[in-house]
Amino acid sequence: MSEKGLVRGTPTDNSQVQLVTITPQLLAGDHSPVLNAAVPQDLLSYQPGPYRIGPGDSLYITVWDHPELTSPAGTQQQTAANGRLVRSDGTLFYPYVGSIKVGGMTIEEVRQTIQSKLAKYVTKPQVDVSIVGYNSQHVLLQGAFMKTDPQPITSVPLTLAQALGTATINSDRANMSDLVLSRDGRAYHLDLAALYDGRGLAKDIYLKPGDHLLLSYNDAEEVYVMGEVMRPQAVTFRALAYLTLTQALGRVGGLNPVTSNGKAVYVIRGANDLKNAPAKVFHLDARSPSAFALADDFRLRPGDVVFVGAAGITRWNRFLSQLLPSATLVTSAAAANYSATH
Repeated sequence: MSEKGLVRGTPTDNSQVQLVTITPQLLAGDHSPVLNAAVPQDLLSYQPGPYRIGPGDSLYITVWDHPELTSPAGTQQQTAANGRLVRSDGTLFYPYVGSIKVGGMTIEEVRQTIQSKLAKYVTKPQVDVSIVGYNSQHVLLQGAFMKTDPQPITSVPLTLAQALGTATINSDRANMSDLVLSRDGRAYHLDLAALYDGRGLAKDIYLKPGDHLLLSYNDAEEVYVMGEVMRPQAVTFRALAYLTLTQALGRVGGLNPVTSNGKAVYVIRGANDLKNAPAKVFHLDARSPSAFALADDFRLRPGDVVFVGAAGITRWNRFLSQLLPSATLVTSAAAANYSATH
């Protein structure tokens, strides 16, 4: 059977493979991964409440007209030196008040508590409370960030966009399509490209104490470009959450103008999992100018093999017998290498 006789979406003589022609109708469908722009509503609806004091926080307590209570270490000392540390059991000591439980309280609640207790010893005490050290609540970061230090939750709500900006994404190594936000035993998989698609959703997601952000590496996020191209190689997704066929061919220097057959540009998908489902081979006739527009809209997936055939290929079945084993070998070897190094 020749290529001309193949019908889009129907199996070839080889039951392990399905040939699909890349057309505008196909690109309008669901053949390629769509950016997951939908953010779970519970993430968007979460609104931080007032800051709750916890163990490790340091409070600066001011009693107006009573410097001996406000700055026991001396007014010449820095503010932090006069701070009151919240102990591991959530308590702190304050003169005349004694040990009081402040863990879980807001700043206003602590202020009112101290003021009411001081009223027994000080006439109409004017008390102010501020936090000079935020040490009890953090957001943890792991993965492809330049800075993975825990980021403190403060009285100013922390957004996802702010946390990512502080951590600084390693754009050369990050898999931008899979940021995992773990919260309260649930993992949310977010696509960063979708979050920054012009709507700025990342700034609308507030983080809460105990959140964990994991940005995976793109080590396994590769497309393998083979055949009659200038520089056959594995192409990494890099900072993009998706990679188009045009971008992949561009990174390898394009088609070889001498040996390539512009009619035979293929994308092999699923060659390493033939036991569960047939592989799909997407075909693009790159000889016409309109083909470049199609290639620019065709999004590749990690593990895809792009193969550019040599000039003179006319028989699909003969070509397939050489193409499919090569694609299977490449993807299986890549998977084995990734597993061995992680």
